[in-house]
Amino acid sequence: MKAIICPAYGPPEVLKLADVPMPTPSTGEIRIRVRATAVTSSDCYVRGLDMNPRYHLLARLALGWQAPRQPILGMVLSGEIDAVGPGVTRFAEGDLVFGFDRHRFGAYAGYVCWSQEALLASRPASLTHEQAAAIPYGGLLALHFLRRAKVATGQRVLIYGASGAVGTSAVQLAAAFGAHVTGVCGSSNVELVRSLGALRVIDYMHEDFSLGSDRYDVFFDTVGRRKSASALRKAGRVLAPGGRRISVDDGTPKLVRDELELLAELAASGSLRPIIDRIYPLEGIVEAHRYVSGGHKRGNVIVTVD
Repeated sequence: MKAIICPAYGPPEVLKLADVPMPTPSTGEIRIRVRATAVTSSDCYVRGLDMNPRYHLLARLALGWQAPRQPILGMVLSGEIDAVGPGVTRFAEGDLVFGFDRHRFGAYAGYVCWSQEALLASRPASLTHEQAAAIPYGGLLALHFLRRAKVATGQRVLIYGASGAVGTSAVQLAAAFGAHVTGVCGSSNVELVRSLGALRVIDYMHEDFSLGSDRYDVFFDTVGRRKSASALRKAGRVLAPGGRRISVDDGTPKLVRDELELLAELAASGSLRPIIDRIYPLEGIVEAHRYVSGGHKRGNVIVTVD
């Protein structure tokens, strides 16, 4: 089968299209025919060890010393189950599924075997594979941190980086929780963020959010502490008494299947709209990684797998 392999850490060009053996599901595993995957910022961090150098040693121990131990990257997928291993009870051949596995990877391929206990849910019939693949990464992370911040009806929430994969999900989910959402993004994304439910949008290219008079119960950085260091330092100026500041880099989120199933329900009802910036074929993975690494994508970048 066709797959994209990462034989070494480095720039997007290290990714290569290759023929690899078809995987066979073992006990408790399902084999998924991948129809679409997403190129996430986490994929780019793994591919290039693009992180603070102080963490390189730990990252190499966890992922592989000279190259990723699992050479086929990709944490997100949408597809259909074409084979099940012994002991599988949750799924059957032909089921349409979508999901996220940040430990097994393998979605940059025609087929992948994941445990039936992975973060997988039934794909809503109203969504395409491309749309479904745009939900798990940003949706699960946004939902986790909004719950951690205890976002509730009537609260004022500022979402910094409101046009990315996590940000576009966070705006919609916070609005669905009944919060009054303010989004911070660049000029080209103001109308997008407003259309997702933000009552106010601050264009950071022309306005400093920290100089306004508004105060917020929650400041949610969806970009990450390295790129948002300045914004996080300023966040204290706009927090209301008792307000909370939280970043997508705060700890390792515990993601659960129930939350993915909730996202599926919200997407099926139209309360959560998957935002897709670009779609590439599998052969375009290098360009897809180059674009995501640039840090200016709107929502998600999807790769189709034929």
